Amino acid sequence: MKEKIIAATAVAGLTLALGTAGVASAHDNKMGRGDKAAAVLGDLVAKGTLTQAQVDAIKKAMSDARGSLKASHDAMRAERAKVITDTLGIDEATLKSKLQAGESLATIAGAKKDTLIDALVAYETKKIDEAVAAGKLTAEKATKLKADLKNRITSHVEMSKGMGKGHGKGHGKGHDKGKGHGRGGH
Repeated sequence: MKEKIIAATAVAGLTLALGTAGVASAHDNKMGRGDKAAAVLGDLVAKGTLTQAQVDAIKKAMSDARGSLKASHDAMRAERAKVITDTLGIDEATLKSKLQAGESLATIAGAKKDTLIDALVAYETKKIDEAVAAGKLTAEKATKLKADLKNRITSHVEMSKGMGKGHGKGHGKGHDKGKGHGRGGH
């Protein structure tokens, strides 16, 4: 029992030490935080606070959580793509090709732009409502998110993403010039 309390305390301390409350704290692609987590865990083993088996279990749990989070993100991205392709009557390959060529969703949608915006607002509203029902989001936060939802979606639909310099996987400001965050070259 005492070992479980120590392990739980160590995990809580590790989370606080890394400055985040999520499993992303050990993600290796996020500014070296994975290295920091490994160092903190290694120090706890060296001090005898945790055993190597406990550290291995923590690392596995964090890795599993990252995998689950990625799968959830990919599923949500696929759902959004389906809303877009179903609304516009095009396939995903065509959508991807046009986006990579620098076309905005508004340009791709043409006369269906307002219909697309309405479909995306309905989809996001449903997701917000589901998050509230699941206890993942407060009603107050949901109201704030919904208040500006149409404006944010309209802005997103009108934004040209392209695959220019500095662009690739990821999001950021300055999409219309092909600059922003992502894995593209700078």
